[in-house]
Amino acid sequence: MRKSISLFILFLYTIASFAQAELQQCPKLVVGIMVDQMRWDYLVRYNDRYCEGGFKRMMEEGYNCNRVLINYIPTVTAVGHTAVYTGTVPAFNGIIANEMYFDWEWCTPVRDWNVKGVGTQRTEGQASPHRLLCTTMSDELRLSSNFRSNVISVSIKDRASVLPGGHCANAAYWMDSESMDFISSTYYMKELPKWLQKFNAEKRGKQYMAKALENKKDKNHFWDLLYDEDTYIQSANADEAYYDKYTGGALKYTPYGNTYTADMAIAVLQNEGLGNNPTGATDFLAVSFSSTDMIGHKVGPNAPWIEDTYLRLDMDIKRIFDTLDTLIGKGEWVAFLSADHAGSHNVQFRREHNIPADTWAYYKVLKELNETLTKEFGLSTEDKSMRLSINGQTYDAVQLIHSLECQYVYFNDTVIAKVNKDSNPKELKRRLKTRTIELLEAMPNVVYAFDVRHIPDHVPEPVRSMVINGYHPKRSGDIAIVLESNVTEDYDDGYLPDYNGIPIGTNHSVWSPYDAHIPFIVMGKGVRHAWDNNTYHIVDIAPTICALLNIQQPSSCVGNAINVR
Repeated sequence: MRKSISLFILFLYTIASFAQAELQQCPKLVVGIMVDQMRWDYLVRYNDRYCEGGFKRMMEEGYNCNRVLINYIPTVTAVGHTAVYTGTVPAFNGIIANEMYFDWEWCTPVRDWNVKGVGTQRTEGQASPHRLLCTTMSDELRLSSNFRSNVISVSIKDRASVLPGGHCANAAYWMDSESMDFISSTYYMKELPKWLQKFNAEKRGKQYMAKALENKKDKNHFWDLLYDEDTYIQSANADEAYYDKYTGGALKYTPYGNTYTADMAIAVLQNEGLGNNPTGATDFLAVSFSSTDMIGHKVGPNAPWIEDTYLRLDMDIKRIFDTLDTLIGKGEWVAFLSADHAGSHNVQFRREHNIPADTWAYYKVLKELNETLTKEFGLSTEDKSMRLSINGQTYDAVQLIHSLECQYVYFNDTVIAKVNKDSNPKELKRRLKTRTIELLEAMPNVVYAFDVRHIPDHVPEPVRSMVINGYHPKRSGDIAIVLESNVTEDYDDGYLPDYNGIPIGTNHSVWSPYDAHIPFIVMGKGVRHAWDNNTYHIVDIAPTICALLNIQQPSSCVGNAINVR
């Protein structure tokens, strides 16, 4: 009997030891790397040109998920960053687009007029996560350690820094486009830390911009390629007519915007001690590279400048990994790589290769819809009584539809209420919806248009679920528009006259895999090396990282953890 009890106690002790060993596998630091507009195939497309310590290191050491899809629409930046870090869809996290409508104003989902910029006097500093409706994995890390874990987020885009940082971040930093300094807001701090003030004083952003333009005959156009043009065999020629090479002297349109972001991430590691927390708690650094998106919009996936951008980014990621090995120790940290969305090939490029392609000229469609509805419903643009005065500004209120943001029709409810003072605004809106759907479905390139609250049975999967997942009843538009496959929303409103009628650049936001297929690799402490071809979704990323850290999932998480141990 005594022997049996002893063996049982030993068994329990062994189990407890294994459990304790599992809990002790938590890394000292997690680094979340988001690459804006990174298609999954860039990992393999340029693989033979990558260095050994960047993307290749992740693929050779990490757990590679080859089929991660976005499960909502629209597939855009703010929504994608939020989905990765919350593990949920816009229907629950409330971030439904890059521009959202609040109090008669279109603004980014992080714009917050109740806070002030720190390090800038410009409105770019007025940002916070106040419109995010749930927690992020970075929030849950802070909660799990009773706020002993430190979380810092970095990007040149405000939304790409603020949203991953979550509600509880110690700091979030983004770039002032005019000074090119990294700034923050009073949501996080009263003043920039001394090390950042010194970093900004070096004016690296302006130095990088000068470097990008050196030896250029036209200072407003793209940078010189890193290698001979003939070596960019995975790309089209550099003189294609569908490129928009104009940068306007802005750092974000060059790969040096990514290099500057990497510099800032390394400066955070060196000065904030992330990964060497004296309490032993795990820290988190969120880094989002945004120049990939800005350049991608201008030239599309098949330009040599995109290939060049990723070859340079690969080197910048290697610099971050080398810094982590030095400051924290190899095998003591975890990094994951993903993207907020992907992007389609340029329309002209596809046409030249006999691939179906067309553009969605949304501003032209908006104008046409408003003109038709105004005429059919008996409104007059000359009727001054229809003008609205809000917050001291006067608006031409005879615009029944004020936006087609991300293929959603947003009706102007304030105008609708003013149109028929003696009738029921709800009935008028119902009639407007019905007529607008008829007009949209009669247009070329529109396959479905419907009231999201009453989706027709003939709308198939996965589009049906993606629309539902992307719809927040208090924030989204009134009618969803689903475009035909291979139709791309216009870049810069379509066919610019100085490009001889050729559609330039590219865009994203639709359900198709070219916009919705993103990379996901996780590498580091406790993670095994494998290639996984199962289908996962963007919302599975947060619970996977949470499982590695032995912490609770975000408050609205709907994803499932992938077994990467």
